[in-house]
Amino acid sequence: MSSVGYAESQSASPTQTLFGRVMALVALTVGFATLGVYLGRNLGGGLWVVAWLLALGCLLGLNVANARGNRQLALGLLLAFGLLMGASVATTVNYYSATDPTAVRQAFGATALFVGGLGAGGYAIRRDLSFLYRTLFWLLLALIAAGLVLVFVRIPGGYTVYAIAGLAIFGLYTVVDFNRLRRAGTDEAIPLAAGIFLDILNVFLLFLRLFARE
Repeated sequence: MSSVGYAESQSASPTQTLFGRVMALVALTVGFATLGVYLGRNLGGGLWVVAWLLALGCLLGLNVANARGNRQLALGLLLAFGLLMGASVATTVNYYSATDPTAVRQAFGATALFVGGLGAGGYAIRRDLSFLYRTLFWLLLALIAAGLVLVFVRIPGGYTVYAIAGLAIFGLYTVVDFNRLRRAGTDEAIPLAAGIFLDILNVFLLFLRLFARE
């Protein structure tokens, strides 16, 4: 191996290590979310909101713990975050699993292809795309507002448009989050894993909305 090739492989190693670590954490969080879906299958009333609020607290907490260098606490909060997010969507996922299992399988497959393709694209882009986070934040707020409107106002085809718009927003989030892996430090692995997990979960729920036969 030439000295140039050796230097290039050495410089690429930290990024590759971070990528592998983040993907392992994402897989682990997805596993805990799946467990949360199972454990929360009988949640009734507004308990899913409680689970969601607790998950939000864990998300905020893991970022604080990670910033202070407490990686073990941040990891524990990440796994709790995944578990609680799974519990918060358990009623929805289990409803579709019972009434339209084909839609669930299609959503799983589409999510894997969607996130895999856009994630690979984002990781391959060398330019720093972090400037898009601000725009995405406002687009996400607009999407949330639109979702609240649809709860109270019935609009023909409204949920389909909402799901497509959501996929566009979270698809771009996926691109930017994977692009961030190119220049992030290893100390950012846990927050990055939480962000990518959220991308995956929201993409899955949006595809489920599109594929469901209602």
